[in-house]
Order: sequence, then C-alpha cells, then structure tokens
Amino acid sequence: MKASKLKDQFIAIRSNKLFEIFVVSVIIFSALLVGAKTYEMSSTMLQVTHFLDWFISGFFLTEITIRFLAEKRKRDFFKSFWNIFDTLIVLISMIPVNDTDLALVARLVRVFRVLRMISIIPELRILLVSLIKAMPQLGYVMLLMFIIFYIYAAVGSTLFESINPTLWGDITISLLTLFRVMTFEDWTDVMYETMEVYPLSWIFYLTFIFFTAFAFLNMVIGIVVNVMEQENAKARAEASEEEGEPSLKQISQQIAELQKQLILANQSKTKS
Repeated sequence: MKASKLKDQFIAIRSNKLFEIFVVSVIIFSALLVGAKTYEMSSTMLQVTHFLDWFISGFFLTEITIRFLAEKRKRDFFKSFWNIFDTLIVLISMIPVNDTDLALVARLVRVFRVLRMISIIPELRILLVSLIKAMPQLGYVMLLMFIIFYIYAAVGSTLFESINPTLWGDITISLLTLFRVMTFEDWTDVMYETMEVYPLSWIFYLTFIFFTAFAFLNMVIGIVVNVMEQENAKARAEASEEEGEPSLKQISQQIAELQKQLILANQSKTKS
C-alpha cells in the first residue's frame, strides 16, 4: 500500500503543471548559466556557478528519477526516445568538470541541456518530429534546388567570369555567389555589375530568384506545414484517447459494426 501511495504521489508530481513550469525554468536558467561562464569571473563567482551547476544536475537527476518511478511499467520508460535522450543528457552532465579528459565532453553536454525543453514541451516535440518526418520530401526539393543552382552557376561562370573572377571564377564560387543572390545580400550590386556588359542579364537573376527564393521556399513551407497538421491531428487523437473519448477510428469501427447489424437484421426480416 505504501508503495502504491508513493507511486501515486510521483504520478501527481509528474503531471503537475507547476512542476513542469519549474523544470522549464531550471532548463532556461541552466542555459543562462552556461552563457555566463563564457565571461571572466572572480573566484567567488566561479564557486557560486560551480555550486549552481551541481544543483541543476542534481535537480535533473531527481526529476528523471521521479518520471521513472511514476511509470506504470518501468521497462516502458526506455521505449520513449525522449526519455532515453533526457537520461543520457543528465547522466553525462554528472561528469565532474575539472581537468580530466572528459571535462570537455561534460561542458558540451551542459550546453545541450537546453535541448531538454523539446522533450518537456509537447509543442516543441511536434515541431521537431514534423521537421524530421518532412525530411524525405524535403530531400527531393533540395535535390531539385541543387540542380537549378548548378545550372545557373555553370551559366554564370561561363558568361560572367571575365567581368568579375572573384564572384564567378569557377562553379563553386558561382554557387556561393548565387546563394548570396538567393538571400538578397547586396544582390543588386552583383546584377548591376554584369548588366554593364550584358544589359539583359537581369533576366538571369530574376528567374533564379523566382525559382529558388519564391517557388522552392514555398514548397518547403507547404511540406512542413502539411506534416505539422498531420502530427497535430495525431496528438489530438492520442489526447482524446487518454481522456477516454472515442477516436475517429473507433467511431468509424462502431458505425461499420452498426451497419453490419442492420444488414443482418434486414436479411433476417426478408427471410421471415
């Protein structure tokens, strides 16, 4: 009984909104502490930051322990990627930061502790998962964009090399110049320079900007937004199932079963 009561307390702490807000606040403070260590400090402040660092590590270890003990089936805790990620970050950050060989690793992991906000805040998880799931489709868009870049770089290097070898000397430099044009970083200076020799070269730049900055960028946004909508719908369905509300799949199954029962009832009536 005591064990079950203690487990219920851990579950209540894990699901408490104030506890989640406090965890997020500690993560943000941890990130600020890492930034503060990049400045020169007195010996007293170094001792204070060292103490705060260990306090944060201890708090994160306690928080992970509470989440683990609140799990109904302990082995299910490590089936979640985010739980594994949080556990690794916390355990590696417990490495002492001194003049050991692992000190650099420990400092870097302390920087990455801010990534724990992704596992704590569901909206950030949906954003990251949506971006990862959109990668295969984005890969084809990136491939097509590279083909356009390569064609325009070859044309630009052929036509404009004599005008400015610094910008159009070879195809790799031309690719960098076109990236500058796509990001609108003083691209008009590049265009006006070539227009002095080729007055119609503005067509080259405007068509390139239309393909890359407008068309492909909108394609990327459309793919990511579409995947995000799917992930949000999936998250809402899972939340409704946890609250006991029937999901759309369950409702459709119930309707199909009712239709079968009506068909069987009609068939029995016709036979009688």
